Amino acid sequence: SSGINAEWPLRPGVRDADASWRKTRKQLRDDSRWELAALLDADQKEKLFLEHIDNLSNKRKRSFKRLLDECEHVTLTSTWKEIRRKIKHDPRFSKFSEDDKEREAEFSRHIKDRVSLAKSDFKQLLKEIKCVSHKSKEILRGPNGDSHMREIRQFLTNDKRGLVLDDLPEERDRILDDYLAELEKFGPPPPPTATRPSKR
Repeated sequence: SSGINAEWPLRPGVRDADASWRKTRKQLRDDSRWELAALLDADQKEKLFLEHIDNLSNKRKRSFKRLLDECEHVTLTSTWKEIRRKIKHDPRFSKFSEDDKEREAEFSRHIKDRVSLAKSDFKQLLKEIKCVSHKSKEILRGPNGDSHMREIRQFLTNDKRGLVLDDLPEERDRILDDYLAELEKFGPPPPPTATRPSKR
């Protein structure tokens, strides 16, 4: 029952997300609150233990992610070696894991997620540029190409979504070029459908 779960010695007694059930079970048997779990069978106890460990693991991951988010030195091109020096004295660094490879793997996932989000935001912003059309690629190839590109870049720099890929300029330019090529390929948008007045 939930009353038993709430009093069970897992929460205060097990704080290590890497703990194993076999080892922990022996420790918990010495806890006076173990008797409160008498109504739970072995499978239920293990299930509660695994849920508890999962919660601990998620909690420490969120905490480590907040640490990376708060570190002003983290950019889309940061390396673990340089960021590790900046955050290693924060308690959230050591609480996440004692294994530096695990910390580095989580850092890499964090950067990958940030890059993916930055690309997604940038692509969305491109769809909002009013000055580009299916003719933009052709204009850029002509004598007015420089001024048209300045107009596009001016729009992009006025929105933070247009600045997030500054650390990856080649990737940013590739996404822009792909978008303009796609507009050119599909040609002018279909004219808005004329709505006939409804017959009354």
